[in-house]
Amino acid sequence: MFDYLANPTRFLKIASYAEPVAWGVFALAGLTGLGLAFIGSPADYQQGETVRIMYIHVPSAWTALFGYLMMAVAAFFFLVWKHPLADIGARAMALPGSVLALITLITGSFWGKPMWGTWWVWDARLTSMLILFFLYIGYIALADGFDRRDRGSKSASILLLVGVINLPIIKFSVEWWNTLHQGASVLRLDGPSIDSSMLIPLLLMALAAKAWFVAITLMRMRAMLTERRLETIASRGGEKSMGAANA
Repeated sequence: MFDYLANPTRFLKIASYAEPVAWGVFALAGLTGLGLAFIGSPADYQQGETVRIMYIHVPSAWTALFGYLMMAVAAFFFLVWKHPLADIGARAMALPGSVLALITLITGSFWGKPMWGTWWVWDARLTSMLILFFLYIGYIALADGFDRRDRGSKSASILLLVGVINLPIIKFSVEWWNTLHQGASVLRLDGPSIDSSMLIPLLLMALAAKAWFVAITLMRMRAMLTERRLETIASRGGEKSMGAANA
């Protein structure tokens, strides 16, 4: 399957169909989810209207974690098989992933202020999420920090794989340490503990966030592939010109 998609021409053809589908899912799920979240769902009996931040905060956090995991998978394929499309995929996912991690931190602060009385605490979940944001930024800086692209890609891919250890820390921090965050209320072995009037819009917003992430990633991958093709054509044209001059 990977070999099939790793062909740039074949990938571009598939992406040209998949990208508008992703945008459509984002628009449909996002509009429906927002409508249910801010009109159809009730206020929380403890948190009041503040609970509506959840519909942005939680899907952003889930997708930021998902995005980093997908980047790490791409980095593994790049380091093992040296395929440039895997590197392009990781690079394309870095920006939307970092944006979602930042949204998670900002909305978490807005949610934490009325609930905890402060914008920030060095809570295990908050701290590990901040580390995830820095890993995203570190990857972007490292990938573009070398004169040779392959060196930057290799170093940045290693950083991604090392950083994977932070993902289970984020997920299980509320169980491993005494934190201000509540435990899981959706992904539970005994089923979700929140009412369907809140669960449905939350899942719709999560679908919208992932669709947005996929759409932006595909758009950036197509742009990067086009840019690299143009660079290859330009370099070949320069080599031919030099060869003609030497002749």
